[in-house]
Amino acid sequence: MSRKPNSEQRRAQIVQALLDTMAEHGYEKATIVLIARRADLTPGLLHYHFHSKADILLALVKALAAAAQQRYLALAQNTLDADQRLKAYIDARLGLGEGADPGAVAAWVVIGAEAVRQPEVRAAYQHAVDTEMALLRELLSASLAAQGKITANAHALAAALLAMMEGTFQLASAAPASMPMGYAAPMAAQLVRRFIDAEPPA
Repeated sequence: MSRKPNSEQRRAQIVQALLDTMAEHGYEKATIVLIARRADLTPGLLHYHFHSKADILLALVKALAAAAQQRYLALAQNTLDADQRLKAYIDARLGLGEGADPGAVAAWVVIGAEAVRQPEVRAAYQHAVDTEMALLRELLSASLAAQGKITANAHALAAALLAMMEGTFQLASAAPASMPMGYAAPMAAQLVRRFIDAEPPA
């Protein structure tokens, strides 16, 4: 009998344990012992599934990107047009409510910092950002086209919106008391709508 499903479950358990441990201690102080304890495993069993803490971090990058994509798909499944799909994307990334995960947001901020220091993390982070940019550019282009607007600036708008989201994640993690509750998704939607309205016709 194959043990693959159990192995995948264990790996997911360890990745979640890193996320939880980072939320408490940061990445540097998230030791293998602490991660194993959080996963309710021995350090030896943890090393059976991952060679190093850096390998767990790389798996966490992929897991967080996949979770963000799944939240978007869940919100977008009943959408009827380009504007609704774009709104579903913004709500998925910035909205509160079901599926929102402050721990995941904080972990993503830590990953961004580690991407500056670790080339392998930078490559994984870059891939996630490139994938996000491609989806966002596609959604914005569709929304612009649906309004009869030029799409030439969709890439720049995608970059600006993605930068806003990353800054929002940073502030939500580092200075949550300074920011108005629930402001991010509505304001992002308003800014995007104003940009689209201001674009010249195609």
